[in-house]
Amino acid sequence: MPQKRLSVVVTRRLPEAVETRLSELFNVTLRESDTPMSRAELAEAMAECDVLVPTITDPIDAGLIGQAGERLKLIANYGAGVDHIDVETARRRGILVSNTPGVMTDDTADMVMGLMLAVTRRMQEGLAVMQAGTWEGWAPNAFLGTRLGGKRLGILGMGRIGQAVAKRAQAFGMQIHYHNRRRLRPETEDAFEATYWESLDQMVARMDVISVNCPHTPSTFHLLNARRLKLMKPSAVLVNTSRGEVIDESALTRMLKAGELAGAGLDVYQHGIKGNPELVNMPNVVMLPHMGSATIEGRIEMGEKVLLNVKTFADGHRPPDQVVPAMH
Repeated sequence: MPQKRLSVVVTRRLPEAVETRLSELFNVTLRESDTPMSRAELAEAMAECDVLVPTITDPIDAGLIGQAGERLKLIANYGAGVDHIDVETARRRGILVSNTPGVMTDDTADMVMGLMLAVTRRMQEGLAVMQAGTWEGWAPNAFLGTRLGGKRLGILGMGRIGQAVAKRAQAFGMQIHYHNRRRLRPETEDAFEATYWESLDQMVARMDVISVNCPHTPSTFHLLNARRLKLMKPSAVLVNTSRGEVIDESALTRMLKAGELAGAGLDVYQHGIKGNPELVNMPNVVMLPHMGSATIEGRIEMGEKVLLNVKTFADGHRPPDQVVPAMH
């Protein structure tokens, strides 16, 4: 370890085990309240510290990076997605950016299946009846949903999470289809018995369930726009645990209201934490508050990745999870 301990600022409350370990290794300023830092607080932190540990709730744009002090040399993001950080501007300023990839793969894939089941089996409606105390007993035709077995699943983005979803969906007897920037290797495709679609339009039109698992980049913004959503079968279901910006939420809302789509399971929204208010009370829409990666195990593993990135940097080496601008 270098003689002088690095000054590290953590922008949100993290699991206690992670905060304790960071405090043992570095001069850490922890967040007292579990609320996002204001822009002024972020600017102040970035002016003073060697390492900033932000989360998805901290928009670190060119303006903030421009105010950073000479000492700031690493932004060790707590989370895999870095679209809230201007990585290119950071690079130009000589500030490295790292993330925590691969940690939330299984947890997010589990949630995809949970949302798929919740929508296709009408759990939201059943829950509402039980909570209202209005259930009048079993009936042969009540709450009829559709089974997942035999259905075609179209995975949009076949990276780590997309493949983990495919593995789970296979166990449910679903047929796996996918669209990706690059086709998978034949042996990977074979393992999932997956069908590759070069044309997203053609895939979307034929699927029973679409799962969005691609990152938000300029090229994926509104990838599922109004025109593409219209190609979906009226009996199809859409699940999004990735980034809200990938879907035109207004168009999705209109289609769900008009009965042009069977349902949706959403864990992310186009405008941050504000899902379209019209979606909130729809019986065929399951909305969750960005819970996809929310497991104790996952959050601690994310913290361990942050620790490893900061520790490696402190020892004078390149962080193992450094983000290069072209990568995301």
